[in-house]
Amino acid sequence: MPTIRTTGHFTFADWKEVPVGPEDTHPRLAHATVTNAFTGGIEAESTTCDYAISYLTGTTGSFAGMELVRGRVDGREGTFVLEERGRFDPDGTVHCSFEVAEGSGTGELAGLRGTGEFTYRHGETKVPYTFAYGLE
Repeated sequence: MPTIRTTGHFTFADWKEVPVGPEDTHPRLAHATVTNAFTGGIEAESTTCDYAISYLTGTTGSFAGMELVRGRVDGREGTFVLEERGRFDPDGTVHCSFEVAEGSGTGELAGLRGTGEFTYRHGETKVPYTFAYGLE
């Protein structure tokens, strides 16, 4: 399976965060439901993403989530799930790596495998990503 590398950007279309447990303590937990729009190698008008967030302080922490992507990868249409893990720093920078959930590809994306990453800097409206993938 040859590896293909692609890039693009995504934007946050919606972010809804709800605290889990007391809000005035650290560490604390939160749950976020997010909608993203991808352009570039991954094209998706509206994804569904669900995060569990751990705030270690008021400005640092980590998260894990799953994102359902319906769209295209380099023109091939289908659906797949991204498993995401990351951290955020005191300056608002978010570092995230993601991997295609094994067996989640459908349509022309059946057999999709891949990994990627992004770094979001506070205030950006478009977030660049990289994605390396293959199809079985």
